[in-house]
Amino acid sequence: MEWKNQTVLVEFILKGLSGYPRLELLFFVLILIMYVVILLGNGTLITISILDSHLHTPMYFFLGNLSFLDICYTTTSIPSTLVSFLSQKKTISFPGCTLQMFLGLAMGTTECVLLGMMAFDRYVAICNPLRYPIIMSKFSYIPMGAGSWFAGFVNSAVQTALVVQLPFCRNNVIDHFLCEILAVMKMACVDISDNEFIMLMATTLFTLMPLLLIAISYSLIIYSILKISSSEGRSKAFSTCSAHLTVSKDILDSDNLNATDKLVSMFYGVMTPMMNPLIYSLRNKDVKEALKNLLNKRFFS
Repeated sequence: MEWKNQTVLVEFILKGLSGYPRLELLFFVLILIMYVVILLGNGTLITISILDSHLHTPMYFFLGNLSFLDICYTTTSIPSTLVSFLSQKKTISFPGCTLQMFLGLAMGTTECVLLGMMAFDRYVAICNPLRYPIIMSKFSYIPMGAGSWFAGFVNSAVQTALVVQLPFCRNNVIDHFLCEILAVMKMACVDISDNEFIMLMATTLFTLMPLLLIAISYSLIIYSILKISSSEGRSKAFSTCSAHLTVSKDILDSDNLNATDKLVSMFYGVMTPMMNPLIYSLRNKDVKEALKNLLNKRFFS
């Protein structure tokens, strides 16, 4: 361990898969491939949502933000995890750990809030289609997106600031692949009940409230869809929100994983961002058409 004046911790050791070099090599290859797919898939979705004017709508504005979030979220953890797989010294400095905690929590919080905003967008589109252009104008959906980012960064700044002020005077080994804020908090040598209470309040506000908004929005959506007389109309209405509902379930499920299950937690955190663009592109005719037009312009013009 490295200490300064016997009280200030200057680095952490990330345990990860220490002692299993063959597994580390295997997971290095798997995670690297998945990370490349994340960058390509989400990057493509962002590109077509910007370049295709037909996708300049609230739904694709939120979707572009979600894709950018997925890239940022995985970039805060995957590169350092890949390096640790190939390195003998699996340490991270205290400032580096602080930055990783801050960015990871900020991206995760923003994503939860953004999913709630997307659910409200789908509710207005299906339940109030005539008023949709008025309710979800640029003066509405842009502040909604910006507010999601603001909420995520403010929550993360407060939570991280409270954790870094704690005294760490025991073991500096984190039994994880990265600096997860709860794992670091539990290493403090003082009572952390106040920190846990504040984190519980933040979780209620920024995770359970968006989940409640998603549940209410989709309950109203399903009720409205069931009142549609034609089966074609019901099918079309369901198709406009099924992708978002699938992504919401995947992300919120990943938030509820047991943090001690390191491998499952890591793969869930990588699989969801990797699957998001596939879910949206395979189920969305607009996205497939925009991608087709973009490729035609690029290679056949």
